[in-house]
Amino acid sequence: MKKIKLGIIGCGNISEIYLKNCTQRFDMLEVSACADMLVERAKIRAEQFNVAKACSVDDLMADSEIDIVVNLTIPKAHGDICIKALNAGKHVYVEKPLSVEREEAQSVLALAMEKNLLVGGAPDTFLGGGLQTCRKLLDDGWIGQPIAATAFMMGNGPETWHPDPEFLYRYGAGPLFDMGPYYITTLISLLGSVESVFASQKISSSERIITSSPKYGQKIKVEVPTYSSGILNFKNGVIANLITSFDISGSQLPFIEIYGSEGTISVPDPNFFDGPVKICRKGSSGWSDVPLVYGSNDNSRGIGVADMACALIKGRKHRACGKLTYHVLDIIHGFSDASRNDKLYKIESECERPEAFPVGINERSLDL
Repeated sequence: MKKIKLGIIGCGNISEIYLKNCTQRFDMLEVSACADMLVERAKIRAEQFNVAKACSVDDLMADSEIDIVVNLTIPKAHGDICIKALNAGKHVYVEKPLSVEREEAQSVLALAMEKNLLVGGAPDTFLGGGLQTCRKLLDDGWIGQPIAATAFMMGNGPETWHPDPEFLYRYGAGPLFDMGPYYITTLISLLGSVESVFASQKISSSERIITSSPKYGQKIKVEVPTYSSGILNFKNGVIANLITSFDISGSQLPFIEIYGSEGTISVPDPNFFDGPVKICRKGSSGWSDVPLVYGSNDNSRGIGVADMACALIKGRKHRACGKLTYHVLDIIHGFSDASRNDKLYKIESECERPEAFPVGINERSLDL
């Protein structure tokens, strides 16, 4: 199979699983280089995953053999690195969000179109076995016509486990920017584009104390809402409620439920790739477990990159595409706009519902 060569920029916490999967899991990918503003960190990752080249960001951008830049930098650097990669003639796949600002994200998409290059982005968990099984249940009519949905991301904050949690309380992060994309992307993949949103948000505490290593006891100034409650009105008429919070010590709420005219689907945690998937059909006595009909059930981060590579090889559309990532960003900002102005916000962007994977797809080649 033809190989698409990758350059990984950003060798922090999330890079380990990307490098593992992109070097070992997918037949069409080859990691040629990794870079970081701290070159020593890139050297550690390169040695860990047998990547031939560890270098500076500028050197990676100048490498003519690299086809796709995988941008794993912190959120405020996403847009700038994407633009530099596109100007270097490379396709780009970026960790969420696409950018911190709508305007910069629009510039990324416009530049990609001008240069005939692809943009894609996380999350790609909606391509995992659990969420693809939910998609098939919906498409096959198991719960009839979708009517409504609920989604809850209830947690007590990354300062309890993340080694460098400060950036997650700065502008461009927080529970909605950091975790909301998993939930919103999943809802879009299941239900389609969003037409309008309404929300209320607040900062529950102006300061957090780190309880993880190595920064135990250090204080964080909170700059972003840590509780966000919103309503999404989908173009197909479905109404969804979404709460994301870093203020919750414990919760028994479901991750996502989709309610239809003939039943309900219980959707698994959209931060992961597996199940469980459950269904309660109209007239039944209770919930039934649904066997997953797809693979990619373990931590498959990078499957969106692999799907983009397949799109380049085969000349087709990729699923975790730029328009999808921008629509998610637009919705997140729409929540903030709606909360700040205390009124419904009309979403200007739209995207196609990503094509489902066919049953029987090969996990390594993403082909039948």
